[in-house]
Amino acid sequence: MQVIENVWIPMGDGVRLAAKIWLPDDSNKNPVPGILEYIPYRKRDLKAYNDHQMHGYFAKNGYAGIRVDLRGSGDSEGILRDEYLQQELNDGVEVINWIAKQRWCNGKVGMIGISWGGFNGLQIASMQPPELKAVITVASSDDRYADDVHYMGGCLLSDNLSWASVMFANNSCPPDPDIVGDKWRKMWKERLEGSGLWLKKWLEHQRRDDYWKHGSVCEDYKSIRCPVMAVSGWADGYSNTVFRLLENLQVPRKGIVGAYGHKYPHMGGPGPAIDFLKQSVRWWDQWLKGIDNGTKEEPMLRLWVLDSVSPLSSDRPGRWIDEARWPSPQIAREEYALDSLLADSENDNESPPRYIKSPLNVGLFGGKWCSYSESTDLPSDQREEDGGALVFESPELEQDYEIMGKPCLKLRLKSDKRIAQVAARISDVGPDGRSTRVTFGLLNLTHRDSNEEPQELEPGKVYSVTLPMNYIAQRFPAGNRIRVSLSTSYWPLAWPAPESATLTVYPSECTLVLPRRKIKYRDESEKALEKPGRLDMLETTMLVPAKREWLVERNLASNEVIQKITNNDPQYRLEHINVELRKDAKERYSYSNNKYETLRGEVKGIREFRREGWNIHTKTHTILTSTRTHFIIRATLDAYEGDVRVFSRSFDERVPRDMI
Repeated sequence: MQVIENVWIPMGDGVRLAAKIWLPDDSNKNPVPGILEYIPYRKRDLKAYNDHQMHGYFAKNGYAGIRVDLRGSGDSEGILRDEYLQQELNDGVEVINWIAKQRWCNGKVGMIGISWGGFNGLQIASMQPPELKAVITVASSDDRYADDVHYMGGCLLSDNLSWASVMFANNSCPPDPDIVGDKWRKMWKERLEGSGLWLKKWLEHQRRDDYWKHGSVCEDYKSIRCPVMAVSGWADGYSNTVFRLLENLQVPRKGIVGAYGHKYPHMGGPGPAIDFLKQSVRWWDQWLKGIDNGTKEEPMLRLWVLDSVSPLSSDRPGRWIDEARWPSPQIAREEYALDSLLADSENDNESPPRYIKSPLNVGLFGGKWCSYSESTDLPSDQREEDGGALVFESPELEQDYEIMGKPCLKLRLKSDKRIAQVAARISDVGPDGRSTRVTFGLLNLTHRDSNEEPQELEPGKVYSVTLPMNYIAQRFPAGNRIRVSLSTSYWPLAWPAPESATLTVYPSECTLVLPRRKIKYRDESEKALEKPGRLDMLETTMLVPAKREWLVERNLASNEVIQKITNNDPQYRLEHINVELRKDAKERYSYSNNKYETLRGEVKGIREFRREGWNIHTKTHTILTSTRTHFIIRATLDAYEGDVRVFSRSFDERVPRDMI
């Protein structure tokens, strides 16, 4: 294998994108397919360690691995102004064309990526560049509004704030002078001035408009004409996409869903890692080299069925299963009236209406919408939440009960406010009373019929609404109970409605729909999905270990409730380029006296790069608050060279609320 640290790829408008390339030794004599990963996360340093493992593996298995920084990120020229702009996708098509023309490439290209790279892999595939022959998309979405980090069920996610803050910090970083030369300061200043505050853009589109439809491949699944492998994990925010792609694409396709969070499956956690890179090479061999290795005949879907476990456990026991196709004929949708789950309900009597007006503390133990650090950001014991929720619970199960697919609730309810939201959770309750969240869903009730044309509620009017929950595969063992919990808020995972609402729920007219799977124990996926092998590693020196914390504080004197999250990556030195890296993030969510006007989200970020003669760091600070009519954003960006502040900018923005 040979590694080319940097290559410039020219775009049609003169901008150059920076690439790092891993090649088999003999690729100039024997051209190979190229595997492209195209993301904004700095191939030179912040992602160098992981990139080397994956693309080095591809090179050693007969492929060229190519890591390209998006325009305006890493060492690439230009300015990055938002996610998935048409400019980004057009650049991607040019990059693929460039790869195919290199002497070490046989003209065939595949795309792989997690999160951003998973998104644009699908988006570029829909543009049908002829050289792109296959895609592996990990932790991505086909619907940028309904199933991404920004909104869920028409509700604003707090991950919208934290993710905007991550990109606010990332976009403040300079290119490496060792790559771009003396113009690095000029490029840095262009980024600091030009990237902008993406949070404001995202808040200006609170319904599913053309902004979100752009880049959502669900608008036209038929536009994708190359084979697709879709991968995710149950602790990730993007597991639903796998099932929709399998159901709607009309090309050869395969899905894998494990227990892990927002990471490549060979990294694992929580739950078992798999030899994902070996699986990837088998996919590439089939579709880029034409090697008939049985991939076409394998089950369409392999996934990890979760077993019952304590919510305080870091383990995710279970088993691998396979399904020949999706949707699966092994699954039947079973419906249960909510009133039949009530312990105090007589089956022959209609249950009376139930009322719920949740305190804002429901959700403090709900974890992140998308798990980046499974040691801290997974949901805790749901008994912490259920005191402020309307709870329905089954009797003890007489036999094991297994679900696989998308549960949903059909609700009959009314609200005393024109704007309201409802959150639903399904939990596995053990004999000792511990309660582990299995899946959840959110619904802004103004979006009950449409994410594109929401309508205010008429107070006092009874509505029928459907609340879908996230896909899941879970075994409830005999002796456990299934619990359904409803609340009128789920803070801070989702930003609450403008004011507190009381919902009246009619249990006898409400239905829980569960996708029950016939239990069988002869699945073969366990043998097919091996554990990861040893990978090449770049030499690093640990300087400061990672720090992960998730604290909930309640000051009974001031009636203030605070959730504090620390997610600091380890500080280390990359020895091959002699650069020390620091990447810190702190989040803080709070409210006082259960008053909606006191809600506050705050994120601070630090990025630092240090080598002899080059010492750079940036600080970002974003605050989001709200009134009944507006979201209010205040943010600052400060950039330093050594101890000297060389750039400073502040933002003070107001965005009208649009029935959210």
